[in-house]
Amino acid sequence: MENVHLAVEEDDLYSGYNDYNPTFDSEELENDVGFQQAVRTSHGRRPPMTAKFPGTAIGGRPLVSSFGSRIPMASSMGRPMTGAVQDGAARPMTAVRAAGYSSSLTRGSTFDPLGQSKGPAPPLEAKNEDTAEEKIKILEKKVNDLIEESCMAQSIGAIQLALEKAKEAGRKERALIRQREQSGNTEHINLDLTYSVLLNLANQYANNEMYLEALNSYQVIVKNKMFSNAGRLKVNMANIYFKQKNYPKAIKFYRMALDQISNAHKELRIKIMQNIGVVFVRLGQYSDAITSFEHIMIESPNIKTGFNLILCYYAIGDRERMKKAFQKLISVPLGIDDEDKYLSTSDDPSSNMVTEAIKNDRLHQMERDLKVLAEKYIMTAAKLIAPAIETSFASGFDWCVDMVKSSQYVELANDLEINKAITYLRQKDFNQVSAVETLKTFEKKDSRVKSAAATNLSFLHFLEKDYDQADRYADLAMNADRYNPAALINKGNTVFVKKDYEKAAEFYKEALRNDSSCTEALYNLGLSYKRLNRLEEGLDCFQKLHAILRNSAQVMYQLAHLYEQLGDPQQAIEWLMQVISVTPTDPHVLAKLGKLHDDEGDKSQAFQYYSESFRYFPSNIDVIEWLGAYYIETQFCEKAIQYFERATLIQPTQVKWQLIVASCYRRSGNYQKALETYKEIHRRFPENVECLRFLVRLSTDMGLKEVQEYATKLKKVEKMKELREQRVKSGRENSARGRREGSTGSAAISTSVLTSPKKSNITGTIHYESQPEPKQFSPLLDSERDSGRSSSSSKGERLSTKMRSLPGSNEPYETSSPKELDASYADPLGPQMERPKTGAKKLVDEDDFADEDLGDDLLPE
Repeated sequence: MENVHLAVEEDDLYSGYNDYNPTFDSEELENDVGFQQAVRTSHGRRPPMTAKFPGTAIGGRPLVSSFGSRIPMASSMGRPMTGAVQDGAARPMTAVRAAGYSSSLTRGSTFDPLGQSKGPAPPLEAKNEDTAEEKIKILEKKVNDLIEESCMAQSIGAIQLALEKAKEAGRKERALIRQREQSGNTEHINLDLTYSVLLNLANQYANNEMYLEALNSYQVIVKNKMFSNAGRLKVNMANIYFKQKNYPKAIKFYRMALDQISNAHKELRIKIMQNIGVVFVRLGQYSDAITSFEHIMIESPNIKTGFNLILCYYAIGDRERMKKAFQKLISVPLGIDDEDKYLSTSDDPSSNMVTEAIKNDRLHQMERDLKVLAEKYIMTAAKLIAPAIETSFASGFDWCVDMVKSSQYVELANDLEINKAITYLRQKDFNQVSAVETLKTFEKKDSRVKSAAATNLSFLHFLEKDYDQADRYADLAMNADRYNPAALINKGNTVFVKKDYEKAAEFYKEALRNDSSCTEALYNLGLSYKRLNRLEEGLDCFQKLHAILRNSAQVMYQLAHLYEQLGDPQQAIEWLMQVISVTPTDPHVLAKLGKLHDDEGDKSQAFQYYSESFRYFPSNIDVIEWLGAYYIETQFCEKAIQYFERATLIQPTQVKWQLIVASCYRRSGNYQKALETYKEIHRRFPENVECLRFLVRLSTDMGLKEVQEYATKLKKVEKMKELREQRVKSGRENSARGRREGSTGSAAISTSVLTSPKKSNITGTIHYESQPEPKQFSPLLDSERDSGRSSSSSKGERLSTKMRSLPGSNEPYETSSPKELDASYADPLGPQMERPKTGAKKLVDEDDFADEDLGDDLLPE
């Protein structure tokens, strides 16, 4: 007990400070077995020990220490050790387990109160999915995932997949409800999940245009009183009735939805009333529509409603209210900030960087789109009401311009003025002085408006073929705005018509550099390369244009023409077939296809396309000539007559068609009709030598009395013709001798009236390059005819020679002397094919066994 100091009763504040407590002797801790055992083990985790004395954990059992055997230890202030017996009572031990001590005295263990030396924690116990509650949770998660997948599929346009996912979510949700009912947990049914499933399913039905199923699904939600705010879905039902054009029911459901929405949701009520007004417009009930639109313009005015209100006033013809509605329209606030905030005004690089970042952000794009939409509505409304609000279109438009100038759309006034002039142009009123004067007033205004006005003036003069004025205004437009592609195209067009194709191509290229999507510049550039015979570059231009304008017949025809010039008829035919797929009734393209097939030797296909071309355009003389020649070649002269008779109606002054008709009658054996035709030709063309020769020959063959009369006329006409030729020949010789020595006057004309034309060429340049309309700047007219002509087959050349060659000065029946009458006959269609000699030879019955000697064995017995 010498080491234990009991507290003294004296109240000495400074007593005990110099006393030494062996507990704090750190030098002997390594040899203290009890301390080392406590460090290595967890004393607090030992099982409870049975106390010797009631109320104590270890009773009065003395502790072992290195300074004495089994003596109770005291604190530094003389306080008894926890658990020590004082005055016969044991104090209970505290804070033993929390300290991390253990009663087990395992040798070699270390101090680890957090249990980190035991290694990683064991894995979590797997949830038991066999329980009903776990199954319900898993099923709920699957339903939510299916709804999300359905919405995502709809957002990417896969509406069929979205509907399948919505149906699957509905099936899973019903299975979930059944499982809750089986487990007796019906009070925890998730109504929000049911609402989400039904709403998504109804929306997907509507997106797939399955309107009846969608209405049934919406009806299930609306009739269920447990769903809050389900009445709003009647708007969706009304939209479906609107799509089905069931307008009375649409109005009914819109009004039911409007009644169930409180005034707190002002924007939603305004949108529903706007829908009601649109439905009334569809029903033609403009007064009711006006009531809805006027209420909206008072409560919450917007551009679309103001435009619809103007349309309704225009429909009922109320002039004054149209003016008031237009004034309301241009006074609608757009809520767009000033554009000045997007301008960099300071030298601070950070602020300039922020300004550049917000110039093209989504908010600024939305503001620009809203402004463009408002300008579009105002421009359309002005053009609509201008003729109705005043006595004339010009005065009405002037009133609209004055109203716009006094509004927030001041810049739009200039566009309205230009549009006024453009309206005159669209009415084909090119000589309207006011249109030109209106455009000329912009020459002294700001560059943007000046460039637009000068561009339209240039185009106007170009259409009037006043190319000098067109060129002047094109230069003015370019000087005002060098980056205006329309001005560059007009300048290129004026140079193009002057056949300076290289310079025109440069202007078109500059227009493309300023606006790479300018299809007019690319088209005209291809035409320029085509005229310069740079066919590969032209082909490249039109192929790029075809990638932009997939169904443009103009572009595809130009590609076909270029391939034909490059000597690739098969590619040309393929492109022309694509043109036919777009414009199946174009006669020129059909004739072109017929020509290409004819050049390739495919007569049947050529005949098919030529026939189709004739059906759509029966006045093409080249097509008529080819079809008539085809029937003559195939020995169907009767069918050829109808085509050549049509040619005589188209070209009544051309005698060759009538001569061919007469020859067809003669070849088909109708000599009487042929004679009458020749007589009619002689009556209309009395000096035609070939007709007289045919009359002499036919009269001789038929033994008619008029032979001598026609022979005398033929002799007289030939004499007059010879004298005329001699005068012409002598005049040419004298003229040629005066110009140079040794000229022989080789340009003498033929004595025949009918010359031999070239073979039929169905070139028919396509007529798609039509006159461009104002502000469209359509491609320049390609007036050049297709120059690529393939050589025809030998068979076609023979046919052409047969049909077209009429007697010339070197043919055998030309008179060798004016005194002799040569009535020899030559068919303008060529010599008739000899008929096969069948059945002409008399059949002789010959006995095949006449020379055979019969043996005795073959004789009858």
